[in-house]
Amino acid sequence: MSEREPLVAVVDDEDDVRQALRRLLRSAGFDVLAYGSGSEFLRHAAGSNPDCVVLDLRMPGSSGFDVQRQLIEQQLDIPVVVLTGNESSDSRQQAMDNGAAAYLSKPVDADALIDAVIQAIEHGRNRGRGAHSPSATTPP
Repeated sequence: MSEREPLVAVVDDEDDVRQALRRLLRSAGFDVLAYGSGSEFLRHAAGSNPDCVVLDLRMPGSSGFDVQRQLIEQQLDIPVVVLTGNESSDSRQQAMDNGAAAYLSKPVDADALIDAVIQAIEHGRNRGRGAHSPSATTPP
């Protein structure tokens, strides 16, 4: 049986940001699926079963908050790392109340994002969430 790298879903409506996040996370050893909208991600979330989602808050259509609520309603226990270009204490509190594992501001520090994703995946595994690679707690 072959082990798979942890799978991270990136959800951001800005193509350049989405592609930069995809490259960064792949270079850190993660498998990455990228989505241009919250609704696109939600259509595939259950089937792709990511170990973590990196989620922009402000997007047209389904906002990051909407996506968080849908994950809860659909009982999809996927750790969420929230990214925002418009940080406020209210949005931070709402994201954390909705179960975000981390809340980071754009432009995001590469090491901070990678650390947040690793911690979110680890936390998800410690809660008993099924993961793609149970024995791999960090990327190679």
